[in-house]
Amino acid sequence: MNPDTGRDQLGTALPEDHIPTPEEAAETLLDDVVEVVEGELIEDDAPSFEPTPDLPDDPEEAKAVLLDALLATRQEAGEYLETMQRIAADFDNYRKRTERDRLDSIQRASQRVIEQLLPTLDNFDAALGYEPQTPAEEKILDGMRGTYQLLIETLGSEGLEIVPGVGEPFDPAMHEAVAGGGDGHLVVSQELRRGYVLKDRLIRPSLVVVEADDATHQEPTSG
Repeated sequence: MNPDTGRDQLGTALPEDHIPTPEEAAETLLDDVVEVVEGELIEDDAPSFEPTPDLPDDPEEAKAVLLDALLATRQEAGEYLETMQRIAADFDNYRKRTERDRLDSIQRASQRVIEQLLPTLDNFDAALGYEPQTPAEEKILDGMRGTYQLLIETLGSEGLEIVPGVGEPFDPAMHEAVAGGGDGHLVVSQELRRGYVLKDRLIRPSLVVVEADDATHQEPTSG
């Protein structure tokens, strides 16, 4: 249908109040679009879709060029990926090293404080070894025991441990023998000064007296 003349495809006049059907409306719209497009192509001299100037005209050669470009791009992407992975690994190592250094600094600071408290602990050990003579002295010693126990528990929460003493096998890594001796298996018979370990690190060995374990010298009984 021609909307300007009000006639259908056969040239028959249509009433002015005629309502076009969907098919007629679609056909009219399609005709208008075709006219506009054809006019623009003629007026603007529509561009031609020629191959990219950088590619050869031969399809095989063009394919080879594209494949080379793809391989180069993949290689470049792989290099970028390796660089990013290396940076990520370096950062992770830096993070771990920083955390390790932080923990070491905290432990060194704790060790310095605890080492300064060792004479105080020694004084407690000496005082608690006193035998009270009166009820008043016993009461004072009870208060000291409570204070000492609280101090040991507080330091223990920081990783402080007492080196095992009397009755334990002599360990040169933990004990420093200043007297005694004997043949065979040695045990600690007396502790002159306590030793301490801080988080598996010996900060002071025990001063001990050692002697041979009598059990190792017993004669075997006859059957």
